[in-house]
Amino acid sequence: MKAALHPGRLLARRYRLLDQIGAGGMSVIWRARDEVLDRVVALKVLAPSLAADARFRGMVREEARAAAQLVHPHVTSVHDYGETVAPDGSITSFVVMELLSGEELELRLTEGPLPWAEAVQVGAQVADALAAAHRLGIVHRDITPANVMMTGAGVKVLDFGIATRIGAPDEDEDGGTFGTPAYVAPERLDGAPAQPSTDVYSLGVLLHEALTGRVPYPAETWEELSAALVDGPAPTLAELPELPPAVARICLRSLARNPADRPTARQIANTLRDQSAPVDPPPTTVQMPTRPLPPQPVTVPAANAETAVAQTVAAPAAVGPATVGDPATAGDTAAGSRWTRRRLALLLVPVVVVVAMALIGVALLPDQEPTRRAQPSAGPVTPPATAPPASAPPTSAPPQPTTTPPTGSRIPSPTSDPVTLVEAANRVDGLIEAGLSAGEIRGDVGLDLRNELRNLTAAVTSGRDELAPPVARLREKVAVRLGEGGISPAYATQLDAAIAELGMARV
Repeated sequence: MKAALHPGRLLARRYRLLDQIGAGGMSVIWRARDEVLDRVVALKVLAPSLAADARFRGMVREEARAAAQLVHPHVTSVHDYGETVAPDGSITSFVVMELLSGEELELRLTEGPLPWAEAVQVGAQVADALAAAHRLGIVHRDITPANVMMTGAGVKVLDFGIATRIGAPDEDEDGGTFGTPAYVAPERLDGAPAQPSTDVYSLGVLLHEALTGRVPYPAETWEELSAALVDGPAPTLAELPELPPAVARICLRSLARNPADRPTARQIANTLRDQSAPVDPPPTTVQMPTRPLPPQPVTVPAANAETAVAQTVAAPAAVGPATVGDPATAGDTAAGSRWTRRRLALLLVPVVVVVAMALIGVALLPDQEPTRRAQPSAGPVTPPATAPPASAPPTSAPPQPTTTPPTGSRIPSPTSDPVTLVEAANRVDGLIEAGLSAGEIRGDVGLDLRNELRNLTAAVTSGRDELAPPVARLREKVAVRLGEGGISPAYATQLDAAIAELGMARV
């Protein structure tokens, strides 16, 4: 295999091998350049013994096709499947995947177990990915730390290119597609087909290892695994007293011998997410003063507008209550009442002035339509028919990140002359960049949209595809990412409008 594959070799007249970045018992991972779309990808090249089997190649092709339908922020995207035939008749079979930048969980665990909060977060994201795969009828079959990548955008689950359909029989007799022994569910040794519960068991092993630094049943071979399951002690997490009991319970339930006793991936994700969610700070209590405030000077506008001299009236100290019916204090009481009324009148003057000025300011503002909040939808987002509303006056609420793209990303009106495809694509890319900078578009979503945009531009300019279908797919992807919470509603609206303008561009 090493003699056949070398840096510089071109596979399928498209993928130029750059360097080898990983290897396993069934495949070798290469960094490669897609010379059609001008992007760097990861190529998983199957071992020659497996690629020579037409049945196995067909199985991998179908599994890659199914995995390509799985769009999820914690799943590595599958782009393509290809085969090449050498002059000697040997077949090279490969899966093209998204190239990730990060650190494998396996390498991270060589330094010891993770802090329990980080382990819980990793487990929740892997469980999220598995729940999405199980909804599509896909079983991963090999959830291990080597197939989990820690990236800046969170966890990414690798190797969905060799997954299988739920309940599909195993195509090999030696267990080559069973997975890694220490992470394989016990029922698989008895020939039971892969089910979502088998992925859940593997996830339980992974979570146990992330928390403790070791797997529940160490094994390198199927024989060692069978012996460990029979003679080994039951797994426990008693050595982690700080671990929340709910996390310990869900982890140990995932390792149950009976598949029916295991939770679903969605239940695991929900439980772990609940335990890793930050606790809301207690509400701040404002203590009201119990004593009268000291007298403050009150500034009242002068009656003579020409001089514009402010009169400052100092409020006297609080007058104590007078004794009712006491002739000696009757005059003081009347004077105090007059002074109190005068003080209240003077205090009300600035309040009236402030309210009047506010009302005048509102009257001078132009009429505005009420701001409508975009709602997630299953289809493409419909752009607003009117111009964006003016900025609201400042309030006491905390500042929110702006959702208005920079001026360079302004979308032209539909009545303007159609722009070229490259110009329209650059405007969409500028919006994506602005959304990433503003925190309104998640990092993995921005990367996915940019890849889709590059694919669209390359396919249309090369004449391999019409403009309308890829534009519709890109708009649908924006709507899906909006529903997932990966794009803010405001930026989803802007992106959909820009992509619609892309659909009217000159090719």
